[in-house]
Amino acid sequence: MFTKQRIWMTFALVFTLLLALVGCGSQTEEEVTSEKDDAGAKTEQPETYTVEHVMGSTEITGTPERVVILTNHGTEALLSLDITPVGAVQSWLGDPWYDHIAADMEGVEVVGTESEVNLEAVAALKPDLIIGNKMRQEQIYEQLNAIAPTVFEETLRGDWQENFKFIAKAVNKEEEGQEVLVNYDNRIEELKGKLGDQLNNEISMVRFMAGDTRIYQKDSFSGIILDELGFARPELQDVEEFAIKGVTKERIPEMDGDVLFYFTYEDGEGEATKAEEEWTKDPLWKNLEAVKNGNAHKVSDAIWNTAGGVIAANLMLDDIEEIFLAK
Repeated sequence: MFTKQRIWMTFALVFTLLLALVGCGSQTEEEVTSEKDDAGAKTEQPETYTVEHVMGSTEITGTPERVVILTNHGTEALLSLDITPVGAVQSWLGDPWYDHIAADMEGVEVVGTESEVNLEAVAALKPDLIIGNKMRQEQIYEQLNAIAPTVFEETLRGDWQENFKFIAKAVNKEEEGQEVLVNYDNRIEELKGKLGDQLNNEISMVRFMAGDTRIYQKDSFSGIILDELGFARPELQDVEEFAIKGVTKERIPEMDGDVLFYFTYEDGEGEATKAEEEWTKDPLWKNLEAVKNGNAHKVSDAIWNTAGGVIAANLMLDDIEEIFLAK
């Protein structure tokens, strides 16, 4: 017969075994989200996040490491986030990159232009993320998306910061992106304080191209930056439009302002430079108050217009600071 002591010992042993079995069948939250590899070490499961964009919704697993970027401003966004793309579209000016980013683009493969992407070149790079723009590449979205997860911005021009935020989210670097924008906003506020009454100057902007001369308005890359600083604009330019295109020489008097900035898009053929020389030698140009007062300044087309990214925006602020405050 069993003694009471032996009965209690047997009961305790069974109870202990049951607890051990229950423990083996349960996992902590950490153990559920990670598995042991062959070596016995735990391997974290990659993070998955979703990017909503103009072409739909795209799920991305892990932080992208091989990014192909299909816009000029997007290239600047990635560089400012300490990401060097494996492939990028060629800069509109430069061979193949703008002078102000060339040093940071060593080893980056050219994958065509914004308007003509080389799909074979993109595929050869085996990207894990492609970032493009609907206005430029809508017709090839499905082909791009077949190569790698592809997300698209909706529009170009104007407010570069919206596209910057989108790109930061796409590469899973929203916090770093916010820091970049905060630093830019701080520069704007600091420069506004330094400029003071000089912000009352009406700023005019003119662009020379082969076969086309334009007066730039507020809904342009440089127009938005001037507006952020609080500069006044001549009445014709003080509207939420992009630019007045196809301007004739008879309209040169409409280009006047207290300060005039002009930039030239020279694609290498020499025609834009020729147009600039012809217009700036015209008697009507020479009669502009800004010109007569020594307040007409030629600036970089890449920085003031074409690049359209965060690096160019900061360089434009450098130009303004030098022109207005280094006197």
